[in-house]
Amino acid sequence: MSNCRAWRIPVPGNVSANLELVTIPRPSADHLDKHAVLIQVVSASIYKGDWFPIEIGGISKIMGSYPRSPGYDFGGYVVAVGRKVTGVNPGDPVFGRMDPFKQGSLAEYIVAPFEGLAVLPSNVDPRLAGTAGTCALVAYQAIAPFIEAGDRVLINGGSGGVGTFGIQIARALGCSVTVTCSTEKIQLCKDLGAEDVIDYKHEDVMTALQQRGKIFAHVVDAIGGSPPDLYMGCDNFMLPGKRRYFAQVGGGITGASYVNTVVGTQLPHFLGGARTRTKPIIAANRHEDMKQIAVWMGEGKVKPVIDSTFSFEQVPDAFARHKKGGMAGKILIDVVESNKYAG
Repeated sequence: MSNCRAWRIPVPGNVSANLELVTIPRPSADHLDKHAVLIQVVSASIYKGDWFPIEIGGISKIMGSYPRSPGYDFGGYVVAVGRKVTGVNPGDPVFGRMDPFKQGSLAEYIVAPFEGLAVLPSNVDPRLAGTAGTCALVAYQAIAPFIEAGDRVLINGGSGGVGTFGIQIARALGCSVTVTCSTEKIQLCKDLGAEDVIDYKHEDVMTALQQRGKIFAHVVDAIGGSPPDLYMGCDNFMLPGKRRYFAQVGGGITGASYVNTVVGTQLPHFLGGARTRTKPIIAANRHEDMKQIAVWMGEGKVKPVIDSTFSFEQVPDAFARHKKGGMAGKILIDVVESNKYAG
């Protein structure tokens, strides 16, 4: 039996300090689940869910056993498929996302669920697409079900992973986009398709939104907690009517923002509650959603934005970069040196 390398975390705690690069048996094509796909990984990426649950202490054991392999996102080539998998063949370039309860994309070979991946068009590099899985899926599921072409969408936090994909997905769906971001990220957001930008370093976000009037049909909060009263005050800048949602995807919830969201959700409007419905977004692997994202990447309507690149041996440094924050787009991890199908 041949082997491959994978990153493992033996115990809960500081991910960068505890990560270990180990040699494990390469997954076998002979024992694939009928809905699974064996993949040679070319690239991977990091999402907050890769490290935050592991660093919250003993409670993280409830969310999975140790040792465990981190990593949601991957790009690579199909080696073998389960007997119930259709439309995917050995040698196909793919991108995708692992089962959220298993993870493990930071390895040279992985077994991934069919529902969490899609075949890439021939003009899309699986190396770059390996950064798209989770954030593109979150952005799609936070926007597509709630909008109509012609709507104006607000994305709070336009320059991060979800934000950069969200701008492009909203535009691909025929919406106009306003974002919040820092001064140095304004041009990036405009280049991706945002027509209107609020610079939170030089403007009060809530004041700027109220000055624009009640123009937004949908809000995607890709930050969470900043500004803390974004949800409580959203009736002041969202269109009146029933078809309105505030999609909460950011993981930076603070005590103040949590209280404001609970109050805004539970209280009737005459007691200070918000009329707009809040919608927490927990991404679910759906093959059809991944296929649509792949189509848009092939058409050039959606492209990953790369903040920084690390080798497979530098994965602890990649985690440290992600935890530092302030990224423009996604972190790319080159799992192999050659972006070719090896089988």
